[in-house]
Amino acid sequence: MVSHGAAELSRTGALAHRRDQPVLTIEPPKGRASINWGELWVYRELLYFLTWRDVKVRYKQTALGATWAILQPVMTMIVFTVFFGKLAGLEGRTGDVPYPIYVFTGLLPWTFFANAITNSSNSVLSSINLITKVYFPRLIIPLSAVGVSLVDFGVSCVVLLGMMVLYKTAVTAQLLLLPLFLVGTVLCAAGIGSLLSAMIVAYRDFRYVVPFLIQIWMYVTPVIYPSSIVPERWRWVFSLNPMAGLIDGYRAALLGTPLQWGPIGLSLAMSAAVFFAGVYYYRSVERKFADII
Repeated sequence: MVSHGAAELSRTGALAHRRDQPVLTIEPPKGRASINWGELWVYRELLYFLTWRDVKVRYKQTALGATWAILQPVMTMIVFTVFFGKLAGLEGRTGDVPYPIYVFTGLLPWTFFANAITNSSNSVLSSINLITKVYFPRLIIPLSAVGVSLVDFGVSCVVLLGMMVLYKTAVTAQLLLLPLFLVGTVLCAAGIGSLLSAMIVAYRDFRYVVPFLIQIWMYVTPVIYPSSIVPERWRWVFSLNPMAGLIDGYRAALLGTPLQWGPIGLSLAMSAAVFFAGVYYYRSVERKFADII
């Protein structure tokens, strides 16, 4: 009886001890989705790892390696210079700036923007195993895809420096504004990429919309033509395109052309709005990713 009572007492004490221990319950957030910026900072090393992993996968076992990041804008610049500059007569609409470098300063940020959207929109589907097995802030996935395109952008800038030397482009103090326009482009690409990646998880046919969207978007952005050819009464509608003012900002910073702060400021505001809208939509549906995938 003594041993039996001691055993009962021991079990009772063990249960009481377990009840006193804290219990951690992981549940999806309730109410309106929010962004835990602190958690993203804690997982910053994972963001770096995923970005570097995708960079290595992209250039692994390739004949030209990172040269592909240079060939795309360079070959596109040559085609646009021949057909739009020479044949369509746009060469005379760029003032004192030679048309090839005028186009290239627009193609460089646009190529980064287009590739970032393409990569980030498909990033969630390509990370199925990671999402269903390991917990981490899911927003890191599209952000890392944007980071890969940012590496390509840095590689392509080498060609831009060579062209600026070739065409004897003067460097002005406006070059210090270049990081501001780059941040605006990153925000816009991350917001749209996050939005599309979440939509593609739920509706797979959106994968076919992305290339069409990018193609149409380029022709309503002053990549191959100056913004000055847009009629004045439509200029405010044109400026609602966040990339319109940003590309004009890139050109002003790199080529020393006048800064149009009205369209540039509107584009920066639109980029921030697109970023928060896309990220909040992504956060509102990410809790369903594991079930849908």
